[in-house]
Amino acid sequence: MALQSTQGTLLSHEPLARYTSWRVGGPAERLYIPAGLADLQAFLQSLPEQEPVHFIGLGSNLLVRDGGVRGTVVVMHNVLAELRMEGEMVYAEAGVTCAKLARFTARQHRHGAEFMAGIPGTVGGALAMNAGCHGGETWPIVARVQLIDHRGALHTLTHEAFAATYRHVEMADGQPLLGWFVAAWFSLPVGEASEAEQKIKSLLARRLATQPLNLPNAGSTFRNPPGDFAARLVEASGLKGHTIGGAQVSEKHANFIVNLGDATAADIEQLIALMRDTVKQRFSVDLQQEVRVIGDWA
Repeated sequence: MALQSTQGTLLSHEPLARYTSWRVGGPAERLYIPAGLADLQAFLQSLPEQEPVHFIGLGSNLLVRDGGVRGTVVVMHNVLAELRMEGEMVYAEAGVTCAKLARFTARQHRHGAEFMAGIPGTVGGALAMNAGCHGGETWPIVARVQLIDHRGALHTLTHEAFAATYRHVEMADGQPLLGWFVAAWFSLPVGEASEAEQKIKSLLARRLATQPLNLPNAGSTFRNPPGDFAARLVEASGLKGHTIGGAQVSEKHANFIVNLGDATAADIEQLIALMRDTVKQRFSVDLQQEVRVIGDWA
């Protein structure tokens, strides 16, 4: 690859366990940490046209298999990290954590993004999957976004160019996303900062009380089925606390899988399959996986 015009960090066979919230996963064939947006454009332009490319933020909601990932993984967390008011809009780049965005909007006397304090990921990931919690979702507060395509070209599009459903986003015409999100403009109503800050504080306290934040995890394993909760179904199936290798169905929240310290990606994937199959057998409910799986078997 011709990288003369790039300034970021390119690593070969870099273990991805360092970059995922589950702390598991084999190496990336190539891992790139851009120096900024222009550098990311130059890097993508330098790649072969058929090069597989994956973007990750905090590495939550992601399982990397033990055999690693072919092609290139681009790490966005703390790279595209601009966060500011732009007129009446809140502008956030893709590498900003959702929690940081929530706190910033509250300080700016803006309401409606408090729920993002409970999302353990970045703005880019939240946009890509319409992340949400505690009754809020990402896309209802999005005014417009900027994406970068495989050739490094930027596209700025309004909310109406996309179709966002529960934990899924595609183009309005039903086609896959034309690239990766690098920034967004959020439209939020004005309100009292103290009210928004108190809501964030309450949400974080609830999260601490109900989720296994002391152990590596990737957030919710399955989407909630209509009218029910994945955690309830898994617990009712008798799987709460069940382990495979170093992976465990959390004893605190049955829709979380935790790494007890020595889990492999294979342990986690087997546990995901067991949870899905058992719930199907017991309740005839097909749980839809929220966690994305990439890479090869060991």
